[in-house]
Amino acid sequence: MAEYTKDQLARLIIGKLQRNFGRTVDQAHLIHMFKACALVLRDIMAAHGSTSERLTHVAHKRQVHYLSMEFLMGRSLEKNAYNLGVLEELKEAIEFLGFDSGELFETEPDAGLGNGGLGRLAACYLDSMTTLEIPATGYSICYELGIFKQKIVDGQQVELADHWLDLGDAWLITKVDETEEVRFGGTVEYNWKDGRNYPVYTGYTSVLAIPKDMEIAGYGTEHTNTLRLWDAKSPTPVDMSLYSSGDYLKAVEQQAMAEVIAKVLYPDDNHYEGKSLRLRQQYFFVSATVQSIVRKHREEYGTLRNFHEKHVIQINDTHPTLAIPELMRILLDEEGYDWEEAWNIVTHTVAYTNHTVLAEALERWPQSLVSGLLPRIWDIIREIAARYQRDLEAYFEGDMGRVARNAIIWDNEVRMANLCICACYAVNGVSALHSDILRKDVFFDACQREPAKFKNVTNGIDHRRWLSEINPALDSLIRDCTGGDGYLLDPSRMQLLEDYADDAGVLERIGQIKAENKRRFAAYVEKEHGILLNTDAMFDVQVKRLHEYKRQLLNVIHIIYLYLHMKENPNFDFTPRTYLFGAKAAPGYYLAKRIIRLINDVSKRVNNDPVCRDRLQVYFLENYRVSLAEKLMPASELSEQISTAGKEASGTGNMKFMMNGALTIGTLDGANVEMHQQVGDDNIFLFGLTASEVADLKQRGYYAYDYYMSNPDLKWVGKLLNDGFEEGNNYADITRRLVTGDGGMADEYMLFADFESYKAAQQRAGATYRDQKKWNRMSLINVARSGIFAADRSIRDYADDIWNVPHR
Repeated sequence: MAEYTKDQLARLIIGKLQRNFGRTVDQAHLIHMFKACALVLRDIMAAHGSTSERLTHVAHKRQVHYLSMEFLMGRSLEKNAYNLGVLEELKEAIEFLGFDSGELFETEPDAGLGNGGLGRLAACYLDSMTTLEIPATGYSICYELGIFKQKIVDGQQVELADHWLDLGDAWLITKVDETEEVRFGGTVEYNWKDGRNYPVYTGYTSVLAIPKDMEIAGYGTEHTNTLRLWDAKSPTPVDMSLYSSGDYLKAVEQQAMAEVIAKVLYPDDNHYEGKSLRLRQQYFFVSATVQSIVRKHREEYGTLRNFHEKHVIQINDTHPTLAIPELMRILLDEEGYDWEEAWNIVTHTVAYTNHTVLAEALERWPQSLVSGLLPRIWDIIREIAARYQRDLEAYFEGDMGRVARNAIIWDNEVRMANLCICACYAVNGVSALHSDILRKDVFFDACQREPAKFKNVTNGIDHRRWLSEINPALDSLIRDCTGGDGYLLDPSRMQLLEDYADDAGVLERIGQIKAENKRRFAAYVEKEHGILLNTDAMFDVQVKRLHEYKRQLLNVIHIIYLYLHMKENPNFDFTPRTYLFGAKAAPGYYLAKRIIRLINDVSKRVNNDPVCRDRLQVYFLENYRVSLAEKLMPASELSEQISTAGKEASGTGNMKFMMNGALTIGTLDGANVEMHQQVGDDNIFLFGLTASEVADLKQRGYYAYDYYMSNPDLKWVGKLLNDGFEEGNNYADITRRLVTGDGGMADEYMLFADFESYKAAQQRAGATYRDQKKWNRMSLINVARSGIFAADRSIRDYADDIWNVPHR
């Protein structure tokens, strides 16, 4: 039975409208209604949260602190109502009060706190930690504008400000009394007395970190956790004398310098100012976080000597690495512990999750930037680095090549990944293949020294959101076939669906569910963008961050090949396709933005050519985000997971597609490897080189020019790229980059090497699609075997193998 009835919720909503907005129901607009509903649910979660916090402290439970620069939460109203068990009652209350619940849910903006997989994973994990009743807090920055809102103008990406807080702040509880001070710049003088150092900071700039807490509801439990988002403000008031004299900009300079920290996620770091702002963001959020954790711990226990017994700080990617020297600073400077005791506490508190093998994502900061911006932190890092380097030299017996690869400070750079490897008690990858690459390649030397430190936890997704909530018809089928809703808390029960793999009625129902989801998504696209999708064609989908290694370009090259083939022979045997792309490119990533423009040029050419009508469509979905993904995933039929083997750490979009019955066309990369292990050769369309074959080919010498010149289809595509499209847009630069390198490595991500294999896999997928019974059976098996990729399983793995915390 729901905690609240329709009538109770309606009365609470009316009360919020009156007290918070001075409106009756008749006077309220949709935005007032949304905020009133959000505030009602927030109050319920806040009450649960107070109880959860009290029980945690009474039992002195170990707490998890999950630090991430991104938390891609998406919309919260429907999700929170679902987890609280009042979704249907809330819908009824909204309708009773004269509003359309669907329209109201659509009013909510996506919380602009993330970019892609890292942020969405963090959001899923918060849900699972709460559902499993693990005391946990997520920490990040309250980005005012988030990543950006993508607009496509003349085929090109334009970045617009995303003012998500206009409505999104309804979920945030500001706690001014828990404000922390973060210091930048200045100088540090060291005063030693009785063997203890008393640092004196002078000339620094202070920024206030003000917490804005978002309550996180678990499913089927009253346990509630918190996402703490830090907002940045200056402690210095406006200089009224300057303001009065007309020097307005100078008067508010301090405020602007502080507030820019929380303005935008991932400022472009192709210049010094961008690097400086990124480093300021990272230190701001970890310093505030660590100070907050320490302050609460000290209030509860009166000492920090048991800190590591009561807390785990999980570092996600290298962005929060400065938590390590910041905790050391507090233990040394404020608590007066000696180095060995402080280091023992830190190295038994902090764990590190690596999310990438890409060298550019393993952050390295200029030494001069760190020392100037964070002088005391720099001194601590320098001491950690010196001690670590002495250990490395001894272990590697003076082999300075290996020492150089593992050093924390080298060649005037601070290497954040190496600092994590040195200080963290556990280091994990996020898929079996990725963790294997970390052990055997990226962190090979470190793994040789401390093999027990390296672990694997394969990523997972919130199956309650990414299946049950967004795909109610499939949820209903699973309940019918597995004996109820038990799979929501025990996703392994999804395996029971496979008992119906040869049931004609169930297979037909699978097909009907997919067809209806396609029609629903097509209706949405037509309403929002005026685009008519061919729902009789296979929906072939690639949606993810735009990066060369994810190989959207391979997909486009194949589409151009199909188009040219269709022009030459309009009657050639081809299973109709609707290709859908969605991706944002980092504002400073020139080639990624060129690929977006290419996709849109191909779309314009193909969709306007009568030869392609009802057979080939290509569309780029503008401003891809969580709420759009929630509509798209249930409608997708072929999931493009085609990254160069060995480059994708895991992927989670692949899991969402699988869980919604889409079949995968992909390489053996990231979690695709484990998906293949689950479904076998017969239920996935594999192609391309393996990770070891990629490495071997690069070692022997990969000559993209030879592949290109010996393949007529690639040359055919290259000619069109060189000739260009409408309005003189040609892509000879992309052809040059692939064929000759154009100053870099030719075809770095081996599109040419995998093209023929990809083309053959596409043909297999098309042929299989014509046998709908077979396709539906493969779809059912994918759904049935996807339970292992639920975030609940991932979090149990973290809790048991890394965090050492009990769970539900």
